[in-house]
Amino acid sequence: MPKKLPARYNAIAMPQVLSVLMSCIVSAVSTAANAGFSADLFSLWLKAWGTSWLVAFPSLLLVLPLVRFIVAAIVQVPQAKR
Repeated sequence: MPKKLPARYNAIAMPQVLSVLMSCIVSAVSTAANAGFSADLFSLWLKAWGTSWLVAFPSLLLVLPLVRFIVAAIVQVPQAKR
């Protein structure tokens, strides 16, 4: 079984994976909607994905603590069973 990263890397790994996946999906939809399904769609999307990821990852690093705070304020934590 491959070795896992130590738990201290969670604060970087989670936003990194989330930003890769979300920027991939959003840039693909946006590029296809604006450029149509043309022959150069893949290269247009790849450029859009790279640019959007460069914005998405640092944005998540900055915004995620605020999002966690807001969610904690509106979502009830389940009580531990005894």
